[in-house]
Amino acid sequence: MKLAELRKLSIRKQFKIHFRLRNGMECVVSEHGIAQVPALKGIPDFNLEEELAAASEFLLEPVVVPDKKSDKKNPLKPRSVTRAELAGMTSAQSAAGAAPEHDEE
Repeated sequence: MKLAELRKLSIRKQFKIHFRLRNGMECVVSEHGIAQVPALKGIPDFNLEEELAAASEFLLEPVVVPDKKSDKKNPLKPRSVTRAELAGMTSAQSAAGAAPEHDEE
């Protein structure tokens, strides 16, 4: 799973995707596909692709506001997913987004 796939998923599903870096900081991929490390104060000494490869748990935070007809007692809640679950979501998204092939006759 690559950062680009995570960015596409966050845009399509309107999630903020959080994962921990090995140095204890957190990376957040916004619903706009922008990867940010809020605690970062200078030039990073790490590579986000490598940190993503080492991450094993992710938090998916929905940013879509439920419409007025939705049940106010059951708002969308953040949920924790494993690497395997997230990889499944990204591969399902890329398979669904692939254009069907047509044979010209």
